[in-house]
Amino acid sequence: MAALIQEAVQKVVFTAETLRSAAKQSLRCHIVPVRLRRAIKRHLREHEMAHMKRKVLRLSESFSEIKDMNRLLTTSTSKELVDDPLKSTEQSKRWKIKSSYGDIGLTYRDDETIAYVASRMPAVYSSCYRVFSEIRRRVPDFSPASVLDFGSGTGSAFWALREMWPKSIEKVNLIEPSQAMQRASQSLIQDIKDLPLIHSYSSIQALAQNISKSEREHDLVVASYVLGEIPSLKDRITIVRQLWDLTRDILVLVEPGTPQGSNVISQMRSHILWMEKRRCRKGGDASDEASPDAVASKNGAFIVAPCPHDGPCPLEKTGKYCHFVQRLERTTSQRAYKRSKGGPLRGFEDEKFCFVAFRRGKRPQESWPLDGMKFETLKELHAKRNPEDLVIDYEDQFESETDDIVPYDYDRSQYDSDVPETDAHALTEREDEVGEGDIAPADLGSGWGRIIFSPQRRGKRIEMDVCRAIKRDGSEGSFEHVVVTQSKNPTLHHQARRSLWGDLWPF
Repeated sequence: MAALIQEAVQKVVFTAETLRSAAKQSLRCHIVPVRLRRAIKRHLREHEMAHMKRKVLRLSESFSEIKDMNRLLTTSTSKELVDDPLKSTEQSKRWKIKSSYGDIGLTYRDDETIAYVASRMPAVYSSCYRVFSEIRRRVPDFSPASVLDFGSGTGSAFWALREMWPKSIEKVNLIEPSQAMQRASQSLIQDIKDLPLIHSYSSIQALAQNISKSEREHDLVVASYVLGEIPSLKDRITIVRQLWDLTRDILVLVEPGTPQGSNVISQMRSHILWMEKRRCRKGGDASDEASPDAVASKNGAFIVAPCPHDGPCPLEKTGKYCHFVQRLERTTSQRAYKRSKGGPLRGFEDEKFCFVAFRRGKRPQESWPLDGMKFETLKELHAKRNPEDLVIDYEDQFESETDDIVPYDYDRSQYDSDVPETDAHALTEREDEVGEGDIAPADLGSGWGRIIFSPQRRGKRIEMDVCRAIKRDGSEGSFEHVVVTQSKNPTLHHQARRSLWGDLWPF
């Protein structure tokens, strides 16, 4: 049976068009949906406070203080866990964790929460939407029914989940220790219809006490912009181990796109993969006695995105860090309360983020996308050209040019963020229609590399930094500088010209 499946996989051959569609993972300038913009405007009107610009600036400074504090912490705990990761096992049994810096997570006051909704919520939503959109593309048959959002805050990840899987989600458990954040999250969703069943908890311990063991596992577990607020590496690993135990299928971690955020994601990635490899080795003898399918479905883990492999991160010793960027159109609240350094405030902002998505099981052994594909050089394509196609009809060209001349008119169109509430319903229907389009999926095999930074155009060649797997089983990876020229491969050169930071690259 396995041989038949392998033979069927080998017959899958991409064309130039489907290859380009499958590799596209980045999103253009994202527009926050009308439903969320209306909810933010209404919430700010109901809780309007004086000196909002000052409070937004103070919130931004508090985030910088957290980064500085985490950077200055002693590394003794980190060294202990690197030497023996199982030292945190006893602490992982506790659901409520306290460190020398107090309870884990920031305790937001009402004024800080309102400032967060006005300035940060649209950007966090956009980065989560970008991550979930890739999961939906790479795993098209994944439709989560139960979701756990750890550190849910004002519900940015929940809004992105609703936009991505509006019909499949039936139950959502939110964990947020801040009461002000919980109240803001409930206020923002009060006008939404057809909501799933939602329960809010202050800690993982409270969640475990109020639900049965059979209901503790969730199809999708999300922790966005929260692990960086935990100062101790030991506490972070303990939290992530508990979240992984609550995960039935996919676990997603998202952090800001800074060196510190990338370091947090890299540490958690290494620990989960190490832990599951160790569990698989221990369960090798048990698999002989138990059902192999049952053991395989429970043990093991692999990276859905962004990594194309499950080996050590090749960027660790390069001085670079893995992160991505999502551009979003600023909402009216962001343009009203945010300050710019120097010139006028732009109509968009770039949210940098790091993420990793784990899935239980073994990485599928798929054929690589370029297997079986043959590409012609530019010289071979020129040899096949028909001389009649090169003849130019100058009369038709001049007529078309005169017809296309139009007087210059200044475009006074407004931002989509300024759409009045009466037009919100029509724009929402348009967004839903766009989201239902067919997407060519890229499989979860190791044949797809990841473009880490922006491709550079140098004449007729494209240079890209790509993280890729060097073994077919995805057990090892490398960071390579790929150069694509038009003369040697016009097809891939055409694709490279349209590739963006965060897209996939076929091998």
